[in-house]
Amino acid sequence: MSKALHLIKTNASNPKVWIVAGVTVAGIIVLAETSRRMRRNATIINREDFGAFLERFELIPFPQPPPPAAKLPLSGLTFAIEDIFDVKGYVTGFGNPDWRRTHEPADKTAVVVTALLKNGAKCVGKTVMDELALGVTGENKHYGTPTNPNMASNVPGGSSSGSAVAVAAELVDFALGTDTIGCVRIPASFCGILGFRASHGAVSTIGLLPNSQSLDAIGWFARDPSILHRVGHVLLQLKTVEPRRARRLVFADDLFQLSKVPKQKTVYVVSKAIEKLSGYQPPKHINFSQYVASNVPSLKGFCQVSTNLQNGISILKALSSVMVSLQRYEFKTNHEEWVKYVKPRLGAEISNRVLASINTAYENVKNLYKVRTEMRAAVQSLLKDDGILVIPTIADPPLKLNSKKGYSTEFQDRAYALLSIASMSGGCQVSVPLGKHDDCPVSVSFVTCHGADKFLLDTVLDMYASLQDQVSIASNSVPLPDVNGNMDASELLKEKGNAAFKGMQWNKAVSYYSEAIKLNGTTATYYNNRAAAYLELGCFQQAEEDCSKAISLDKKNVKAYLRRGTARESLLCYKEALEDFKHALVLEPQNKVANLAEKRLGKLIS
Repeated sequence: MSKALHLIKTNASNPKVWIVAGVTVAGIIVLAETSRRMRRNATIINREDFGAFLERFELIPFPQPPPPAAKLPLSGLTFAIEDIFDVKGYVTGFGNPDWRRTHEPADKTAVVVTALLKNGAKCVGKTVMDELALGVTGENKHYGTPTNPNMASNVPGGSSSGSAVAVAAELVDFALGTDTIGCVRIPASFCGILGFRASHGAVSTIGLLPNSQSLDAIGWFARDPSILHRVGHVLLQLKTVEPRRARRLVFADDLFQLSKVPKQKTVYVVSKAIEKLSGYQPPKHINFSQYVASNVPSLKGFCQVSTNLQNGISILKALSSVMVSLQRYEFKTNHEEWVKYVKPRLGAEISNRVLASINTAYENVKNLYKVRTEMRAAVQSLLKDDGILVIPTIADPPLKLNSKKGYSTEFQDRAYALLSIASMSGGCQVSVPLGKHDDCPVSVSFVTCHGADKFLLDTVLDMYASLQDQVSIASNSVPLPDVNGNMDASELLKEKGNAAFKGMQWNKAVSYYSEAIKLNGTTATYYNNRAAAYLELGCFQQAEEDCSKAISLDKKNVKAYLRRGTARESLLCYKEALEDFKHALVLEPQNKVANLAEKRLGKLIS
């Protein structure tokens, strides 16, 4: 029996003892309730902050050295960190309350956070993220989804959703996130801000919860390119002065076909932006998928034998499947024991990903790492020390919030085809906002080979103002209409195009059909024939557009539906492709091509 209880028992008739006991018990209750509320309030989301923050606190920066020392490079700036970085005295929650409940407060602060504090920046809190850093939408069933300041009814992208929103909403100057398979690049694009994924291993991950160590990279968000640049110099420990070198932009033409944003607002904007800047070589254009197919031989073992995708885009689908398998394998290695012991409550999409990771038997692990090694060498060989690959950051606009169906297979395939390039090569990538299209943020990405982080940061700083000038010009320009012409001359050009097509001179055929269309833009056959040539060239977006035009002129054009279906499947738009093949079957029920395609796509979608 405790001394307090013994005292009460032996002096039960003394009213003073009861008063003291009452005060003591009341004090204990008040303290317990206060402690309970503090723990609860630590994870209450403030919707006035766009739901970005999970915890609010202040980590004061290190003191400014006395004169004549220079001012600290990040002095006066505020930042937030994703709930995946350790802060001494706080539990790192990994976006999930069961993880938070089963782990102790960190005894050290993450190296990157300390580096920012040492250089003058103030940390103001931790941000919401997808659970276990496994999502791409930014939605969190436990803590709510941060509100995308640019599109409040659409997802902000993830997994580093809160950090991106905090920057886009101007709550902080910059924010830290992590990027495994797109976790910084996607929210940067969806929220219309700058997002930088550092080269793999270039920034310390000590004090970071691992998802997949072979793919995990530190990233950061900013609105201002100069702040993005300054933060990069601190985290990458870069020299302030380095000789300027020439820049060579390489446009991946095949990958821009995956995006439905007009090239006038992406490729054209970037091309025009560098025209008046010094030190830029004339841009190059390549079919990046074909380059990867030729230079990453181990990928052939991961390609689907039955695929109908043409001219190389299937190779990036194979690359992304390797990326996902590698992430799942390493996630299982890191967290299988915890998942099986705790059985955490997870959102439906995250639960599916966790189960897929835990329940899969991985037999060709060495080949996964071999692809990664070959991909890094291939990108290094293509870009060397002066090249910058230009690609869309992501192919599709942000999904609607709380979509019951979640994101589709084609959304994932199109996204991962683009995101796998930097993740699997270990290179650095920056997503740069380029205004809007149909009220959705538009962005492009610049990718450089592993270790070229300073070169990429300097490039963004150099180009940004010119890019934004061109964005304004492009948003106010109007495409020129086609010109109609003489019927007989157009038919002659069509026949020349047909002859070139039969001779497998695809570019020549496109040229003849284009001239015919200029003279007579109301004949479906011209568009349909040009679409066939575009398919042979791997220009799937142009083929789709031509088929759509042909169908608008002739609703019963079976070939147009078949070719558009082929183009859409090649662009990883499975549902739309399936509809085209079904329409072709309505017009021609015995069509073998349409029958096979319907079965193939039906299995893929299900």
